[in-house]
Amino acid sequence: MLRLEQLSVRDVRNLARVDVEPAERVNVIAGHNGHGKTSILEAIYFAATSKSFRTSAPEELVRHGASACMVRARFAEHALGIEPIAREQVATVTGRRCAVRLDGNRPASLAAFATRSPVVAFHPDELALSSGPAQGRRTLLDRIALFVDPASADHRGRYVRALRARQQLLRRSSERPADEPARPDVAAFEELCAVHGAALTRARERAAAALAGELVSAFTEIAAPGLGLVARYRPGGSARPDEARERLVEERRRDAFRATAGFGPHRDDLVLLLDGHPARVVASQGQHRALTLALKAAEAACVARVRGVEPILLLDDVSSELDPERTSALFEFLSERRGQIFLTTTRPELIVTRGIEPPERADFHVQNGLLARA
Repeated sequence: MLRLEQLSVRDVRNLARVDVEPAERVNVIAGHNGHGKTSILEAIYFAATSKSFRTSAPEELVRHGASACMVRARFAEHALGIEPIAREQVATVTGRRCAVRLDGNRPASLAAFATRSPVVAFHPDELALSSGPAQGRRTLLDRIALFVDPASADHRGRYVRALRARQQLLRRSSERPADEPARPDVAAFEELCAVHGAALTRARERAAAALAGELVSAFTEIAAPGLGLVARYRPGGSARPDEARERLVEERRRDAFRATAGFGPHRDDLVLLLDGHPARVVASQGQHRALTLALKAAEAACVARVRGVEPILLLDDVSSELDPERTSALFEFLSERRGQIFLTTTRPELIVTRGIEPPERADFHVQNGLLARA
């Protein structure tokens, strides 16, 4: 079991100073909106992954008036009959620069840092996961792929940079006569797109297969019974570099007048079907909420299977997004998990965790950026 044993937060959002020792199972953080509940979850996520689930701009984490922010977290892996394996992870932001340390040392890579103490976060913005654009579902696959194939993050970064460079070159040459040969640097970037794009496609295929295997059971427990759910990976590119290379060459003229390439893993999607119909079209609002939670539960199960430890769950104001029946089903589902959970709420009376009492459960209250035991 992975546990966050100690957390120290300095100047993150509206949190000037927070020091806490969480309970080993369930931690309920209550308070009014805008007082810092979500920022505590964000700080945990930042210390574990070097990222925020709210913004891609690290400087936004720094509290107004401060020059830098820092989160220090002590994580420990507990196994029966074995001494816990503890480590300290520190993430800081100074200006626009993020830096991380693992037990005082720079990690071999950000991927190595982000997979050491796995966390899975759910926040209200992710309610569009099942109903919104494909980008959110690609990001979900990439988070799972990071554990299934850690090199996938590097392939994704190289693919994105090569694709952007190819597109810029094609735009500049869009006025070139049709019979004039393409610049050799276009072919060079297409080669990078083909190699790294194919590797990314293969990693996402594996991630989608792992997710689909866990999703149905999670959805059955959280959502209304009787609905058939199927998840299918729809690649926008190819797992074969030679095929990807040929398609990119064929699409050059058309791509020169597009916002981005018409072929490649940047067009991937995870298609979700309810009783054989696209969930985006037929699902009710409540079903979308349940489906999103099931996707997050399946993500956690995939990570646990690959990493060998249950990831820490960060649930931001989940109870406000579900009806009472689905809320009860969700917490029944969570009570059966052995992993550590942090959740926020404006209504702590709704958080019923049968069989989980102090000291396994701790309740906190946040007001004006200050955290205290409830």
